[in-house]
Amino acid sequence: MFTGFSRYPGKRKIKTGGHTVSSQFESPFSTRYASKEMQFLFSADKKFTTWRRLWVALARSEMKLGLPITQQQVDELEANVENINYDVAKQREKETRHDVMSHVYAYGVQCPNAKGIIHLGATSCYVGDNTDIIIMRDALELVKRKLVNVISLLSDFAMKYRDMPCLAYTHLQPAQLTTVGKRATLWINELVMDYDEVCYRISRLQLRGVKGTTGTQASFMELFEGDSSKIKELDHMICEEMGFESSVPVSGQTYSRKVDSQVLSALSGIAQSASKFSNDLRILANFKEMEEPFEQHQIGSSAMPYKRNPMRSERITSLARYVMVDALNPAFTAGTQWFERTLDDSANKRISVAEGFLAVDAILNIMMNVCDGLVVYPKVIEQRVMRELPFMATENIMMSAVKKGGDRQQLHERLRVHSIAAAKVVKEEGLANDLIDRVCADPAFQLERGEIEAVLKPIHFTGRSVEQVEEFVEQVVKPILEANAGVLGEKAELSV
Repeated sequence: MFTGFSRYPGKRKIKTGGHTVSSQFESPFSTRYASKEMQFLFSADKKFTTWRRLWVALARSEMKLGLPITQQQVDELEANVENINYDVAKQREKETRHDVMSHVYAYGVQCPNAKGIIHLGATSCYVGDNTDIIIMRDALELVKRKLVNVISLLSDFAMKYRDMPCLAYTHLQPAQLTTVGKRATLWINELVMDYDEVCYRISRLQLRGVKGTTGTQASFMELFEGDSSKIKELDHMICEEMGFESSVPVSGQTYSRKVDSQVLSALSGIAQSASKFSNDLRILANFKEMEEPFEQHQIGSSAMPYKRNPMRSERITSLARYVMVDALNPAFTAGTQWFERTLDDSANKRISVAEGFLAVDAILNIMMNVCDGLVVYPKVIEQRVMRELPFMATENIMMSAVKKGGDRQQLHERLRVHSIAAAKVVKEEGLANDLIDRVCADPAFQLERGEIEAVLKPIHFTGRSVEQVEEFVEQVVKPILEANAGVLGEKAELSV
């Protein structure tokens, strides 16, 4: 009898029709969503090679400041940064239950002349925390690059459709007219806000530096015999080698976990903007006004062959929801660190920060793909506009009739009655809006159909939409694109 459970068969790879699947859980971020580039930034290889670069920087700087370290030892360390003996580190960690000391040991096996000076004066957070900051910086740079490309694609779209009138909505009810391009600037504007926040976060990131076990630099005071100037110079030299202008001014054992919270908050902002965009696009697809690209052989539904489900936009919405909730993790972590540090941050931090970046990377990949092929249906948009425009044009019609000698108050009442009747025909009988026919037949207006139709030019009801698009792109978007010209033109290929 099937129980729903099976015995774990052990770690193995299963080949099925040329494909290999694992018998262990694999994150969908790795198999379906995030780019290889972002996955690498949060990989073990990136982490541990960065640990070794930090150990090289520490040894080199300590040597230059007079500690008994030789250039031969530094060179030996530097020569073995990339070829990590993971098997040795793994075996050692089984014995010591300490990841940093296991890698210190493994590094020393490869660097026998330098093993005695590896990690000199440092605590585990020297490599752990500094590496986390370096990875977040690199990941933010990747997010920034993709964000700029989405902004570029949407700005092209906004300019192309800046003068195409469409219905604008409040409360998801037709309100006035805007243009397709003007609506796109609303999406772009929020992404620009996210771009500014990402740039700010990058600019504010500081290395933890060399702060010692509880942040007092006591071990370095011992090494440098109380010479504070050398300790401060050591901090500066390591920051410079790792590409940072400065380190945090004070710390406990770790850098403040508010940094993680601030970075994830910036990622949450991108998720919020992306969710707004994808939800708008999903509604527009329902209206049949716009839709995401749809591949020639793409299947929208297993049961309904005609369907063109907005699956990419739905995926954006889904991943965005995950990021917005995930951003709470580092907030709680920051708020529950006791005194100089506790270790309840570790397990949560290594999941929440990495997956926040992987999810935003996936979101931006999808947005690049979608925004590079947005489909617009002008005839449907025009049809929907003309269905509502007679109601929106009543004031203009009234003014035209007043110019012919009509009584403004009387005309207002006649339009109110006609509008209610026309709306009833549309809603209850499912017929076309006949408001214009009613006005033409009403002698109180003294207007011919041609005169009324002259009023019903959709572009006349879009206000400054066209100018606003042009001004926004020129004044706000263009400087961003010019500052990032070298990264524009990126394409995103989705695996599913």
